[in-house]
Amino acid sequence: MNAKIKAWIGSFRLRTLPLSLSGVILGSFISELYGKFNLTICIYALLTTVFLQVLSNLSNDLGDSLKGTDNDSRQGPTRAMQTNLITKREMIGMIVVFILLSAFSGILLIYNSFDNLFNKDGIYMLVLGGLAIIAAIKYTLGKHAYGYIGLGDIFVFIFFGLASVFGTFYLYTGIFDPIILMPASSIGLLSIGVLNLNNIRDIENDKVCGKITIPVRIGERRAKNYHYFLIGMSGVLMILYVLFIGSEYFYLLLLPYSSLIKHLAQVKKLSGRALDSQLKVLSLNTLAFSLFTGFLILI
Repeated sequence: MNAKIKAWIGSFRLRTLPLSLSGVILGSFISELYGKFNLTICIYALLTTVFLQVLSNLSNDLGDSLKGTDNDSRQGPTRAMQTNLITKREMIGMIVVFILLSAFSGILLIYNSFDNLFNKDGIYMLVLGGLAIIAAIKYTLGKHAYGYIGLGDIFVFIFFGLASVFGTFYLYTGIFDPIILMPASSIGLLSIGVLNLNNIRDIENDKVCGKITIPVRIGERRAKNYHYFLIGMSGVLMILYVLFIGSEYFYLLLLPYSSLIKHLAQVKKLSGRALDSQLKVLSLNTLAFSLFTGFLILI
């Protein structure tokens, strides 16, 4: 494969996609519980999520490269801009492409959900979609990049959890049901876990480069305790939700959750570059947790 193509594929960070799809998939399952699932909406929601995730990954590459955070001391995979396989101008051009793809797909999603872009629901969702695009870009880009001042966890919780699960459910149903905040928060906490693990891995380099993440603020030991809390509370919230909707099979959630417990055992003993493998593990386990919960609430 051409080195340039491989560099672009690497910049898309395909291993992050299972995590971003988890919330949309769970929101879709919950909508079926209400008898509101729609395949067209599902397809556009999945596409929009993928485009936003890739946009975030590309913007992250550019922002960290410009700020000097992607360097030889970083513990994660080498980024394409570090090797000069992709230039700054090319990266900006690809970011623009994915802004347009995200916007176009999002508009089609909203239109198919509400049959009107400019009624109350349509306008709310257009605003949310615009904020999602801005959030995807601003994690590491710009003077006030929120990832550099320890606010990444909050934004991940909002967009990967609340907006992803609850927003997807609302697109199908037009119903505001506060109970959906429980599974939405569960996926949001797991998503924060992936970011937190990434930041623990890079804690020393981030500290030197002025990227003040939560682990940089509180140290590796406390950041790992924070990680255990995120994973544990996620499981509690999902079990409570399944209990609330009256499923007699709630205990089956312990099956996918056992993999997350194994993940925590690995996090406890690993450090630095060795933690990188657990990013993929947690991302895939979040998707599996979402799928398993979805099937469970429908049986």
